[in-house]
Amino acid sequence: MANSSSGESVISRVVRLMSAFDRDLPTMTLSGLARRAGLPLTTAQRLVNDLVLHGLIERLPDGNLRSGMRMWELASRGSHALNLRELALPFLDDVQSAVHQHTTLAVLDRGTVLYVERLSSPESSLDAAHIAQRMPIHASSSGLVLLAFSAPAFQDEVLARPLSAVTSETITDPPLIRKHLAEIRQRGYVALPGIGVTEWTGIAVPVFGPGNAIAAALNAIVPRHEAAVPWTVPALLTAANGISRALKAAPRRRR
Repeated sequence: MANSSSGESVISRVVRLMSAFDRDLPTMTLSGLARRAGLPLTTAQRLVNDLVLHGLIERLPDGNLRSGMRMWELASRGSHALNLRELALPFLDDVQSAVHQHTTLAVLDRGTVLYVERLSSPESSLDAAHIAQRMPIHASSSGLVLLAFSAPAFQDEVLARPLSAVTSETITDPPLIRKHLAEIRQRGYVALPGIGVTEWTGIAVPVFGPGNAIAAALNAIVPRHEAAVPWTVPALLTAANGISRALKAAPRRRR
């Protein structure tokens, strides 16, 4: 229900406030939060007071604000992403132990790639693909794997959008992307260097859920000059098959 002069609902304004917090700016003043959310200070103050009351925002001793633990609690209850993460975590650990680089698990959500887990390696300098971080579908190996095994109608929808380049090597030409999608379906993996972060290669494989529907992408992120694809892919496929079995996916016929 809208009760503002702009016609924007209370829920929409609350979402704008909560979305203003991120990894780079986890705490801020009330005025900074209002400015970042694009809301009048008086509106932000009124909503923040209610959110603090319910524990969705915390007010620190210095007066700054941050996302509250209550938000994490509510988001975790019955979360599909949390269930997937818990099932997949032992298999991610096996991959990370083998490749000694970042290992991620990603899903499609609201038209983008959402990372729901990342196991980090102290040997890696990569500062990307954090938990709860998003990437464009066409600009990540995980996204291309998820897209390759998605319904044709969804592929058409994604490729009809304007596709911006994240790096100089991001593929933005729809026919070329379709060619890569066909190759991914045939090979069962993707390894394209530099499309999301110039210095790195994402090697990703699909994870299937009930009905053999695409459920997630399992990805190892390695320096492009160290991308031992023939050695990394089997470790990823073994783990992905294990996760798929845990999700009660039917066995897929090997190509």
